[in-house]
Amino acid sequence: MIRTPLMNVMTAAALKAGRGLKRDLGEIENLQVSSKGPGDFVTLADEKSEKTLYEELLKARPGYGFVLEESGRIEGSDKSHTWHIDPLDGTTNFLHAIPMFAISIALEREGQIVAGLVYNPADDSMFVAEKGQGAWGNNRRLRVAARKEMSQCVLGCGIPHLGKSREHPRFKAELAQVMTAVVNVRRIGCVALDLAYVAAGRFDGFWERGLNSWDIAAGALLIREAGGYVSGCDGEENFLETGAICCGNEFIHKQLLELLKRAQTR
Repeated sequence: MIRTPLMNVMTAAALKAGRGLKRDLGEIENLQVSSKGPGDFVTLADEKSEKTLYEELLKARPGYGFVLEESGRIEGSDKSHTWHIDPLDGTTNFLHAIPMFAISIALEREGQIVAGLVYNPADDSMFVAEKGQGAWGNNRRLRVAARKEMSQCVLGCGIPHLGKSREHPRFKAELAQVMTAVVNVRRIGCVALDLAYVAAGRFDGFWERGLNSWDIAAGALLIREAGGYVSGCDGEENFLETGAICCGNEFIHKQLLELLKRAQTR
């Protein structure tokens, strides 16, 4: 496991916020819920987790900026460092007491993501990476799966929710292409965990569109530090800006990109 001062700070913040989420999960029926739009919700749990993460990271690294799911961008005096934070990825799972959700924290330094953490408080699974130091999951070094043939693979994906119905036709076209090539497809409902699972070799690959930097920054670093390849769904390098992600090992990433491209021509 990585024991640098930076990772110690990130881990401590995630564990503190996670304790609150774990308590709230046990009292899910009492959560206050307000709607952000069809199929997309923000809960009191989101806000409490974000407040804890913000306060802990600000105290440990004063001056760093923030990009937060609920509060937006907060500029810091240190313009070279920015935290990208999702305090509760998989909110819909959380609201239904499905224990597949996560805190995601990434640190950007001078335009590059240099540290990432994904933590599921429900089962205490912790995935961490620092640039150049590998990716780790609960004290075990992570490596992406080694399969080279799509016909042997299980892939993860994200499905556009009700509020993104305009994206449904494209997703169905992409899914139709992928389903003809792989063993099967899984939908967890928490992209941070999906990406951590690719890094851990549980999923052979993953794709999703319509995301934000706080959803994918930490997971993308996990995958790269585990030996994987990451781009946007159209092969773009600036996927944190486009909000689309496609990943896997060298071979599966390339083949998945080709399938997604083929879907656009049908």
